[in-house]
Amino acid sequence: MPEKMNLTDAEWREKLTPEQYRVLREAGTERAFTGKYEKNKAAGEYLCAACGQPLFDSEAKFDSGSGWPSFTRPMAGDAVEEHRDTAHGMVRTEVVCARCEGHLGHVFPDGPRDAGGLRYCINSAALDFKPEDN
Repeated sequence: MPEKMNLTDAEWREKLTPEQYRVLREAGTERAFTGKYEKNKAAGEYLCAACGQPLFDSEAKFDSGSGWPSFTRPMAGDAVEEHRDTAHGMVRTEVVCARCEGHLGHVFPDGPRDAGGLRYCINSAALDFKPEDN
């Protein structure tokens, strides 16, 4: 389990862009098809934009057509945490970074069946990308 990272609201606001803060700290969502990693096909790792923890590998990324980066699984079982989300009159499963508890997105049971059937639908604003070393 990653060591927890706790910053004050003021420290988070200083560290993150306004859009990152809205998504990661206020559980916001970027508009579909607007995120910088939605179409990214490069090999590498996706990290939490707030704390740098490795979250998803590019090998688990797929084009879901949803408008957000989608992954079949996190890099490690303890990289993310899942919580029941009943906001907006829906019941969903929220995905947060296990280290800093930043909101990443949601996980849905409509992913590729041959890869476990899950779709981690993640906001680009919650991610940084580290290209694979060649």
